[in-house]
Amino acid sequence: MELLDKVLELDRAYISTFTKRLDKSWGTIFMNERQPNYYDANHAQISEVVDDPALVVQEVSYFYKEKNIIPRFYIYNHEDNAALLKELHRAGFRSEELGGPVQLWDNKLKATPLGEDFSIEEVTDKNLQEAIDIEITIKEFGGAIREVALKEEIKHPGFTHFLLRYKGVACSTACIFHDGDQARLESVATLEEYRGKGLIGKLIRYIQQQVHDRGFSHLWVFPISDKVENVYSRYGFQTLGKINTLHAFAGGKSIMEIREGK
Repeated sequence: MELLDKVLELDRAYISTFTKRLDKSWGTIFMNERQPNYYDANHAQISEVVDDPALVVQEVSYFYKEKNIIPRFYIYNHEDNAALLKELHRAGFRSEELGGPVQLWDNKLKATPLGEDFSIEEVTDKNLQEAIDIEITIKEFGGAIREVALKEEIKHPGFTHFLLRYKGVACSTACIFHDGDQARLESVATLEEYRGKGLIGKLIRYIQQQVHDRGFSHLWVFPISDKVENVYSRYGFQTLGKINTLHAFAGGKSIMEIREGK
């Protein structure tokens, strides 16, 4: 299976945990009316060449507008879909190109003492608010939108969320999402005032041990920037390639605008 196919297979399983999935002949529609402003929960995903671009754009636009949701597309291999991009432009969609590395853990465990000032625990209803307070500070997560998503994720058996404390203070989070024997590292976050203390490294090493103990064959991570990619590389994640995505949207902010806090 090609890298893109593997990544999309896991990605579709991930998205399906918090949204409805409708498989179409040309791709997939994801929709969650309870979170209309959550982009990942509401978009049409396309990875193959579209035979009738005008019909697909019309179908997707009508589907979302009927539900008062802004129509949007995530298009992979968009270089091969020139006719679709032309039709989207004609229909008034804005677009942005998003490229990101794909990394896979080398499955090599490295013993890292946690230290007496640190502790790691699973996120439950008891400490959920502390995890929320950390993750909503990360603009790339979408702010308040992340709070709703996290509350849903902890109820799903495919997710395990972790909370790291430093001297008793909750300051970092991360989670594992798994589907079959595949796992992916998600929602890695640290409060700004605690960054630079190596907390993420301790959390990553702990999660790698969890992945090993649970018998997952692969642990993937999809960094949002070269800087983040370099961080993960220090903990045994090897870059297998990059996947380029075109995000086309009929309104609202671009993903880059959200990441930059605009």
